Amino acid sequence: MDITTISFSGGIIIALGGLGPALGIGYIGAKAVEAIGRNPEASGKIMVNMLIAMAFAEAIAIYSLIFAF
Repeated sequence: MDITTISFSGGIIIALGGLGPALGIGYIGAKAVEAIGRNPEASGKIMVNMLIAMAFAEAIAIYSLIFAF
């Protein structure tokens, strides 16, 4: 393989590896805000679960970044 193919594949890996988690984190955040709007008393419990779910989604983007290198 030449350097162009390797560079292109790394770009595709990070593009797709960043797109999925970005959409997932946006969806998680939107649903958490919606849930807090419906039940403000449970905001502490919802916020903790939201942050944990966002961390797991962000880990996928970090794995794709490492794999692209």
